[in-house]
Amino acid sequence: MNDTRRAQVSGTDAERVGILSRLLTVEKVANDIFIAPRMPDGLGRIFGGQVVAQALAAAQQTVEEGRNPHSLHAYFLRGGNEDFPIELRVERDFDGGSFSNRRVIASQNGTPILNLTASFQRKSVAPAWPIEMPDVPGPDGLQDELDAPSRGHPVEYEGPAPALVKHRAFEMRAPAAQWEGNAGGAEHTVLWFKVMAPMADDPAQHRLALTYLSDYGLLSTALLRRGLRAKFNAARMASLDHALWFHADMRVDDWILFVTDSPFLGSGRALTRGHFFTRDGQLVATASQEGMIRLPEGSYTPPSRG
Repeated sequence: MNDTRRAQVSGTDAERVGILSRLLTVEKVANDIFIAPRMPDGLGRIFGGQVVAQALAAAQQTVEEGRNPHSLHAYFLRGGNEDFPIELRVERDFDGGSFSNRRVIASQNGTPILNLTASFQRKSVAPAWPIEMPDVPGPDGLQDELDAPSRGHPVEYEGPAPALVKHRAFEMRAPAAQWEGNAGGAEHTVLWFKVMAPMADDPAQHRLALTYLSDYGLLSTALLRRGLRAKFNAARMASLDHALWFHADMRVDDWILFVTDSPFLGSGRALTRGHFFTRDGQLVATASQEGMIRLPEGSYTPPSRG
């Protein structure tokens, strides 16, 4: 079927952004122990970017003011279940003159689902020589993922809309040909995104929202780059680990460019990576992820050879 997913979104832009902001706010319940809220109407597996962002939010609360995260590394151990809250236990491994390091264990019902290590740095004034943003089309006039025909999208979903679609708080735009799976052979894929209503003027909230979004669309880059289409319920796709480096502050309620590529797909795994740029060309973050992509016979459509 060629239906799009636009009709499955509910509520106003502001209401959905409010849900995202609440997801990124964790509650301290004991010394260095926090509880993360659940996604309303969540069904099945928790979105990995949510758990990573919530773990970072817990770690941030244990670091002295003025130290901001510059890197995080997370391993997804088990799929989280939307039926249960997440407990976040923080270990204060190191506090030095300029850097602090924290470990976070995210658990449900006493079973770990994610381990995260994050490093924080006191603000430093120093020269910077980042790479330049590639010359790519801007977001105006590009197609939002929710408006792409489901049959042409690199990952085909079936069944009711997941909460990630129903309460989606952001736009994600790309050239229509990319959503149609015609990016095979391209040097990189292009994703423009922004949160659909203003967020608070707090750089920490915008970093958490970027962390949440950094897991969205990254793994499917491995399929896009090779012109493959996979059936979500037949193929097995899951993030294995996720890394993120912050280079500068940003606002996610303005357009951010995510330029991604995938150097390897094989052995049931894919390696993907990407750079985040503001609309005026400033590099603000870099992400890398390895994920499991198992494609049994009949679960995918290979690229055309024409």
